[in-house]
Amino acid sequence: MEDSHSFVTDFDNVRGQGFFAVFDGHAGKHAAEWCGTHFHESLLRCLRACPDLPIPDILNETFHDVDRNLSRMCEESDGKIHSGCTAVTAFLRLEDVDGKQSFLDQATPPSKSISPLAETPSPVDGYESSSGESGGDATADDSKDPKRRKKAKKLGAKRLRNAIKSLGSGSSLSPKASPSVSRKQSVEVVQIQVLTQTPPPEARRVLYTANAGDARGVLCRNGNAIRLTYDHKGSDKQEAKRIMDAGGFVMSGRVNGVLAVTRSLGDSSMKEFVVGAPYTTETELCDDDEFVILACDGLWDVASDQVAVDLIREIDDAQLASQKLLKYALSHHSSDNVTVLVVRFKNVSPKTA
Repeated sequence: MEDSHSFVTDFDNVRGQGFFAVFDGHAGKHAAEWCGTHFHESLLRCLRACPDLPIPDILNETFHDVDRNLSRMCEESDGKIHSGCTAVTAFLRLEDVDGKQSFLDQATPPSKSISPLAETPSPVDGYESSSGESGGDATADDSKDPKRRKKAKKLGAKRLRNAIKSLGSGSSLSPKASPSVSRKQSVEVVQIQVLTQTPPPEARRVLYTANAGDARGVLCRNGNAIRLTYDHKGSDKQEAKRIMDAGGFVMSGRVNGVLAVTRSLGDSSMKEFVVGAPYTTETELCDDDEFVILACDGLWDVASDQVAVDLIREIDDAQLASQKLLKYALSHHSSDNVTVLVVRFKNVSPKTA
């Protein structure tokens, strides 16, 4: 099994926020396992290094930061660890109308001490095995001056990278530094000695997604499947052109005749062609949004987006829903590993203070 997953509820100590991800490994398990353990740490570092940067840009830099770490791991192992993984991530964020989080201005500084916490209900249901298709409003460049926007993004990314370097790779943001982390069929729940901030009832719920490769995310909105991600494959004309422009080739739908996906994390030996730059989307959730499915291609090879949504729409329990999708993939002879994560949305702001 080369797949891995991760979910963190009340992400960054904000009630109702969440981080969810599925990583589909190939050529070994190391890249996927590393991402399952550390990806959310990189995201937190990026968020804290440049809190004013747009979240899609934060996700983009997080993917590159993770990619650099995997390349470093490959170099330090003298090429023995050369695996890669596709990735689909979803960050459910609570924010103001202007995209800020003004309700956090008076937040209490976190304490470094950590204590065990008994299992508690989460405002967002998540389970590591689920599948489905979703679509959303892709983040568009609506600037009237594309050149200025491109320059600003480059400056922002450079500033973010420098800030991350100043924090150092040995950050104290370990998996235990999150209120709840689950991976590999196990659940670890810990509590940081800091007040979890509760957003006001009028806070917007925005789902930010990012993917590299063919791991996919699908949103169910009033029963309709909306795909939030983009499949990066050798069969895609735009991706094939990008690879050929870089000096590579695509044969039988595979990059240089080897890899079926054109974007991934890791795969250091092919990084000139198989890049880690993600496709990102930004979707403001509404009352019609019921759940999101994150899954590797083991599900999507045998189920369309709408079929996956229809299969589990009437199942309220996210764990049972993910199990049904898993069984569906296996019963339809999926030839790949299958990892599915279903997240059902709930009201995250209490009606009474």
